[in-house]
Amino acid sequence: MTPFHFSTAARSLLKHYRHRAVLKTVPGLRAWEFRNMYPCTSIAEHNSMEEILKKTVVTLPTYEMRDKSPPPPESNSLEFMLFYKSLEKEQRLEFLEKLSHDFGVDHRWASDLAAKLLDTQGRDVATILQVEDRLRYSLTPRYRQLLTHISKVQGGVKFLVDLRADLIEFASSKISDSPHMRDLNSTLKSLLSEWFSVGLLRLERITWQSPCEILQKISQYEAVHPVRNWTDIKRRVGPYRRCYAFTHASMPGEPLVVLHVALTEDIANNIQGIVREFATLDADEDVNKINAAIFYSISSTQAGLQGVELGNYLIKRVVRELQSEFPHMAQFSSLSPIPGFSSWLQGALGQHKKEGRATELLSEQEWREVEDVTGTAPGAPALEALRRLIGTSEWIHSDRLIHSLEPALMRLCAWYLYGEKRRGYALNPVANFHLQNGATMWRLNWQADTSPRGIANSCGIMVNYRYFLQETSTNSAAYMQNKFIKASEQVLGLVSQFQKSSKL
Repeated sequence: MTPFHFSTAARSLLKHYRHRAVLKTVPGLRAWEFRNMYPCTSIAEHNSMEEILKKTVVTLPTYEMRDKSPPPPESNSLEFMLFYKSLEKEQRLEFLEKLSHDFGVDHRWASDLAAKLLDTQGRDVATILQVEDRLRYSLTPRYRQLLTHISKVQGGVKFLVDLRADLIEFASSKISDSPHMRDLNSTLKSLLSEWFSVGLLRLERITWQSPCEILQKISQYEAVHPVRNWTDIKRRVGPYRRCYAFTHASMPGEPLVVLHVALTEDIANNIQGIVREFATLDADEDVNKINAAIFYSISSTQAGLQGVELGNYLIKRVVRELQSEFPHMAQFSSLSPIPGFSSWLQGALGQHKKEGRATELLSEQEWREVEDVTGTAPGAPALEALRRLIGTSEWIHSDRLIHSLEPALMRLCAWYLYGEKRRGYALNPVANFHLQNGATMWRLNWQADTSPRGIANSCGIMVNYRYFLQETSTNSAAYMQNKFIKASEQVLGLVSQFQKSSKL
């Protein structure tokens, strides 16, 4: 289909769905009522969902015809896409529930084949393998074929990525948690993982000479350290900085995951010197001052690609690029935020108060400092004052509290990263990501992010996850298989201090 015919069909279908004539019969009067089809409220409109699904989700070919059946017309995919895009959020949920429930696996067919497989166990291997293959084919949801054909239409892959984002949102908000919807999400994730395999991705370096649209998207997608203005983005793609992104041929102009890198002499211990430093904006790079690569921000831009491994491969590809550009470079590390630490700390303080163990988290001297600064009595009043200080970030305005709380907050943060687990793995999502990649939990940094966001999220603490390239494979296997976290002496020392003070 030529681009002209494609766009003409699209406009025609969109017009058809948005302005549909509904014939109404009223006693003594027959009239055509032209109305906007959405939002759906009438029975006729609900039936249209079923009609579009019956038309676009074709029956799965028989096993014998699976490789011989002609593909459905491209207009089916286009019609499905246009119909879905025109729906409101609640209607999309209803539509996806119908799709997942009514057009999934034929369970009776699969059950019959499963019983047949049991009956053939005494037969020859060839017969068993053929029945197994038939059973495998019968477990294919009907809608999988539609999803595959949509991916081949212009803009289809992006459409499916956005559709999965809707599925994830519905599941996370508990609006819908049916097994059929989970199966649809799993099927689509599996397909996207194939289409976005690392061999099909293109690594692009973003520079000040990159298209304006790309630079604007890089700025908009930055989720860790927000970009303030054009000078800011120019700095982040300029001298002593690198910005890389994975792109895909099916989504031109759309960066999928973005990695920002600072080229420094030593491993950085604060973000201010990276995102707020403009002295070298127009400078020439001195290779002798570049000994380390600091990964200070990595952002996934497509919600629908959640769970599709991209960030890990991007870091590995970027390391190879930097080693090629700077053969002498041997230090690779992140400078990572610690989202969730302040929230966890508030919960820990509340739990200790409830259990009557308020004094265990801080030393006697640390509690005296809190009591003196806040003018509160020992015990529960001082603990509540500390909770308020952390909740409002007021403590950052007191040099005395900054100094006195450093030991306590550092050891509490070390325990949060190293000791707090979910199913045996690090509770903190950023820690879990880097540990899965084989990094070492290397150094906690005090006053590393003094922005309001940094203070509110993690009391200003940041952490370096160090990538020792000869150890990453071993570390990753130890973490994934045995849930072992490789950490430095500094981190383990802080964890030990916490355990002693908390009697763990």
